[in-house]
Amino acid sequence: MSKATIVLITGAGGDAQGWGNMQVTEAVKDAIIANGHNCRIVLAENRKELEQKLAEGDCTLAWSSLYFFSDREDIIGIPPDAVWVADVLGELGISYIGPSAQTMKNLISKYDTHEILAAHSVRVPRHILCPPASASQIDFFPAFVKPNGESRSIGINENSVAETPEALEKQVNFIQKELQQGALVEEYLPGREYTVLVLGNGKNREILPGRVTVAKELYGKYPVLRSDLRGVGLTHVSIPEEHQEEAIELAAQACDALKCDDHVRIDMREGQDGRLRIMEVNGIPGLKPVKSWSPQIYTLYHPSGNPYQALIGKIVEAKL
Repeated sequence: MSKATIVLITGAGGDAQGWGNMQVTEAVKDAIIANGHNCRIVLAENRKELEQKLAEGDCTLAWSSLYFFSDREDIIGIPPDAVWVADVLGELGISYIGPSAQTMKNLISKYDTHEILAAHSVRVPRHILCPPASASQIDFFPAFVKPNGESRSIGINENSVAETPEALEKQVNFIQKELQQGALVEEYLPGREYTVLVLGNGKNREILPGRVTVAKELYGKYPVLRSDLRGVGLTHVSIPEEHQEEAIELAAQACDALKCDDHVRIDMREGQDGRLRIMEVNGIPGLKPVKSWSPQIYTLYHPSGNPYQALIGKIVEAKL
């Protein structure tokens, strides 16, 4: 295969939205070059800057750590006038790694993800978005409350599981005030947690389930994966002993329903009935070497050689 030029797109929001900060972007670049391709990084704050820098050199394929342009480094926090990178690339006729612009928008809104999956008979928790609904309309407890448009467990804390209407309303108000977005209220799923790496497309798609565990003493009353528990050494990912085939089938159904491409990661959890349900689909999974779940899972299944380099190569080859 001829040598391609991959352009990595990042900006201030790269860590909150996508695979990581500039240091991670450099690691991705090194892995792409090690796989025999050319690679350059474009740091852009807006559409005009992106277009100018893309025009400065070759671009066989773009790969963005940004859903949309943002000056926020702490949260995703989608503004109403967001300029989505995949939209820009599509208008410019540039091929890119990852789901389509519309799919990206569906994935970043957890409520939309749930609604699409439910319409395709893919298992998700019962769920309501506040607003437009109000906390007083919720009739299932305990309920799990989370921001509708964040990742990395932003907005998740010990109060995220609400046992009473009063506690629910307080947490919904917290998310609306602190993160300026709607709160997704789900039925609380009490069982074990899984995360599933999906690579490639069609007959070449590879689905690799992982079991997520945290020492019990680090949890509060409920085993809620707060943001401060997600670091290496606290959160452990292993090859599951149970639900392996169920996780693979559920992930495949989700990717087909949502039209996911190239590289996504799907979080699941056991419901009261012991069956898995999808909690979230991440359209730009983290790529921090060693630390992020995608590299961890890939290494479990492909431990020989340089797993990180192989992971990046597989993602790129899925689109070339």
